[in-house]
Amino acid sequence: MATYVLVHGAYQGGWIWKPVIERLRTAGHSVYAPTLDGCAERHHLARPGITVATHAQEIARLLFYEDLTQVVLVGTSSGGMVICKAAELARDRIARLVFVDALALMAGERVGDIVKRVAANETTAITTGPNRADAEKRLFADLDPDTRAWALARYTPHPVAALEAPVELGNFWNQGWPTTVIRCRRAANPPEAHQRRTAERLKGAWHELDTGHYPMLSQPEELTRLLL
Repeated sequence: MATYVLVHGAYQGGWIWKPVIERLRTAGHSVYAPTLDGCAERHHLARPGITVATHAQEIARLLFYEDLTQVVLVGTSSGGMVICKAAELARDRIARLVFVDALALMAGERVGDIVKRVAANETTAITTGPNRADAEKRLFADLDPDTRAWALARYTPHPVAALEAPVELGNFWNQGWPTTVIRCRRAANPPEAHQRRTAERLKGAWHELDTGHYPMLSQPEELTRLLL
């Protein structure tokens, strides 16, 4: 039995992983899918000062307080940045890193250096995110109607500094990490070149899914097989 910790991306919460959680648990594995500070059911707690680093500290604390070891740490979208920092903070608890159509930035890089948005986010001093029409017609466009409606009811703006501040990393990229990178062919972001950089620098296994940016909703069976 393996232990999986699934880290969501921007505008999401632990809810995004529900179809995958069910399949992993049915296969006999232990699964955690926390919602990060200021997101989803914790959106009312959004405030200045929430960053990739504070999100990573949450994950590292989860691993400590739950006594988790040999963890398969999975991040999707901007959650890839979170698992990089969390792994750095909890090195001895990590068995493998999995990047699912995910960002993995170098120290000092910003999301805007990598991701070129088609439409501007609605941004306040605290949060940033697409409006509902953009989420429906672009973000969740490839989902079936029922799943799209379910996701639209749950997406929330993301703490702004966690998407716009430069990444703070120490020696993550100088360490060896057993790694898997899973790219979604139908997603424009993160770009393929960025994801290949992750796989090459970490000497990771490379897989592709013929789907959009939310494979945990569009192809949960196929994604679960790759995680296993």
